[in-house]
Amino acid sequence: MTHSPALGFDPAPGNPAAVLTLAKKLLASANSLGEASRVVDALASNSSGWQGEAATAFRASLSRDLPRYLRSAHTSLAEAARRLTAWHDTLVAHRALAARYESQAAAATTEPALADARRLARELAAEHATAAGRVAKTLNAAADRLAPKEPGVFASLWQKITEDPADALSNASAILGAAGAGLSLFCPPAGLAVMLVAGGLSLAALGTHVADPKFRKSLTDGVTKGEFDADFWKAGVTLLGDTAGTVPGVAAVAAGAKAGTLAARAALTAAPEASALSGLTEGATTFGRTTWSTGLQIQEVENPLTTWAVRTTNPVVRNSVNLVGPGMGLTTAVLDYASDDETVEQASTAADGVRGVIDDVPSAFAKVAPVIRP
Repeated sequence: MTHSPALGFDPAPGNPAAVLTLAKKLLASANSLGEASRVVDALASNSSGWQGEAATAFRASLSRDLPRYLRSAHTSLAEAARRLTAWHDTLVAHRALAARYESQAAAATTEPALADARRLARELAAEHATAAGRVAKTLNAAADRLAPKEPGVFASLWQKITEDPADALSNASAILGAAGAGLSLFCPPAGLAVMLVAGGLSLAALGTHVADPKFRKSLTDGVTKGEFDADFWKAGVTLLGDTAGTVPGVAAVAAGAKAGTLAARAALTAAPEASALSGLTEGATTFGRTTWSTGLQIQEVENPLTTWAVRTTNPVVRNSVNLVGPGMGLTTAVLDYASDDETVEQASTAADGVRGVIDDVPSAFAKVAPVIRP
């Protein structure tokens, strides 16, 4: 019934047959998801009959969240089907009442009798609208649970950082290294401070990567088993970048430590009666001063390869070329968080490898040479 002439409105709109058809379809989908969930649980379980390397690799490839999502979707669709079935029964009852009130209104011979039928119809309409709202709210909640929400930008970024803190340290080092290289052109002391922090992050990344058994296995499998796959090259390039990023900062600190130790000993030798604290003070002061001056000295050393390539150009061009390597590091670090595409990841690994060979390693050796030279 789409219209009630005697009442002037339909107090219980809806199509019971369409609702029942939808409920049956949802129930069938829920049953299919339930079966899929049971199959995935069986495949992911080590106790299943499927064993061997292929089975192990397949289980590892299954997302740990997939079984949970399937169970959640099964539960949600089953609940939606149950709610729609109940709504079908309610709708049938309400439409029966609406038909009765329409008949009463059509048969009314007095104004009070017509008003009474319309009052009952309005009460039914209010009850019907309330019941429909409850069902809609329940169905919306079930739909929200069907699939996981996509995380926001910051949530996704934080998730990547917490999932792989070693790579996060490497990326942070690359970003700060680029910032420090650019800042050094205008304010060398500020650039040095940023680059020393970047070196510390590289050292932390190097230690964290080396301590990771999975990272070590990617390298050792390539060397011992000839498995030169994407994981091997990524691990190798990462190790190269972490090491190269660590060397200049470690060299500056080592030079400071050497000078500080000699200064402390000289102070104590010159004044044996002085307290050990005065020797430590002199050593600490010398350590800080030497580390800083050595860092500034290292900072001024350019990549010999690019310096040779642009030897006939002006200083502006040379400075711009010297920023290409750090700029590439910044780009690949940002792309690591901006995209999960495998092609992008492989391209970033290749770019980092090229950067390491033509910029990071030559620059590291050139910067350290003045420090380690007798």
